[in-house]
Amino acid sequence: MELRVKRAPRIDLEITVPGDKSISHRAVIIAALSNGVCTLRGFLPSEDCMHTVNALRTLGVRIEQPEPDTLIVHGKKRVLTPPKKEIDCGNSGTTMRLLAGLLAGQTFESRLVGDARLSRRPMDRVIAPLGKMGANIVAEGPEETPPLRIHGGSLRGIRYGLPVASAQVKSALLLAGLFAKGKTTVEEPVPTRNHTELMLNYFLVRTVKDENDTVTVFGDQVPESRDFTIPGDISSAAFWLVAAAVQPRGHLLVRDVGLNNTRTALLGVLLRMGAQVREAIEDVDQLEPRGIVEVTGFPLKGTVIQGREVPQLIDELPILAVAGALADGKTIIRHAGELRVKETDRIAAIAHNLRTMGAQVSELTDGLEIYGPAPLHGARVASFGDHRIAMAFGIAGLFAEGETIVQDADCIRESYPRFETVLEEFTNPKRMQISTPVIGSLSPAPVEEA
Repeated sequence: MELRVKRAPRIDLEITVPGDKSISHRAVIIAALSNGVCTLRGFLPSEDCMHTVNALRTLGVRIEQPEPDTLIVHGKKRVLTPPKKEIDCGNSGTTMRLLAGLLAGQTFESRLVGDARLSRRPMDRVIAPLGKMGANIVAEGPEETPPLRIHGGSLRGIRYGLPVASAQVKSALLLAGLFAKGKTTVEEPVPTRNHTELMLNYFLVRTVKDENDTVTVFGDQVPESRDFTIPGDISSAAFWLVAAAVQPRGHLLVRDVGLNNTRTALLGVLLRMGAQVREAIEDVDQLEPRGIVEVTGFPLKGTVIQGREVPQLIDELPILAVAGALADGKTIIRHAGELRVKETDRIAAIAHNLRTMGAQVSELTDGLEIYGPAPLHGARVASFGDHRIAMAFGIAGLFAEGETIVQDADCIRESYPRFETVLEEFTNPKRMQISTPVIGSLSPAPVEEA
């Protein structure tokens, strides 16, 4: 599939976004371990999340799907069935890392495989701590890459300091900790998204978190079955929020979106760059806050993105790089070396595509320097098989002269089904749902300094 994009007219739109990808993975895994039937609404039926669903089915979990975004999960009380075949994780690093934690607590042997892209991604950072807990995990690929062969059981709780901030590794250890003797404590160098902790708490699993970015789970607990509604994905909304922010007088209202404070650093960056941004939390009943985000565009200025805010922006950095190319002055992204080992080397991919569209970019070891504002021109750009690169440069095409073609854009379905349909709404004003401004009723989003 190719995305063909032309310059957008004035943006004035109200939208919702699909369910949160990170929460969808975690909700179905924890529901599968529960002691009864759980109904999950708002589930993201993307390719990545469906790999997690199908993996759990392979492990004996009964999961019905009466609607694309509704799952009925029959919990197995932590007792899974040995798989009759290898477990295919597709291109989902979240699936593989979280399942590694889950399977570390099982007494049988399993094998996790992925596609060619996932098979190039390092797994040593999850293998090492799970090994310390007592699991036997062998990476069959070169340099600790998949496939992973796992034989678990008889785990013991440990205290582990993450050498690199990673919500996926933290989550894998917390899931393994449910099966371990004693308590499992994970120390983070900087805070990462906390969906696993909140989801465990919602399903009445006891955890403790202190002020030093340390979280502990106590072993031998079975989650209580509960229904859950997944909010819209703020990382999916980020593409549209940036589009409105970089267009002077652009206006976008996103409803029913997740507003977890470990995921909203994007709003602070857009404020810092000069956009008008407001958020309002409307519901916290299920621990994951949700509500409204509203953005009004102004001429943006460059900024610096570095340090503690980077782990909470790791999925948004590609689209923020596009914002930097359209902003006045220099935008610097540092301490983002993790981008080198995502679905592709995102630093190299961003730099290549921005240059192709006419921007001036310097590639750093751990980030980028982007000089704006760049008069972007339409071009044929690559997705590099990475859904966030494909979507980011679909948005870039809204602000380029001529037509932009994003090649091999099928990867978008890994995280955002129907993205291209919403993109068409931004380029076709006749289809737009004009939003009623509510900005005066919302409180400002917090500004987070780099």
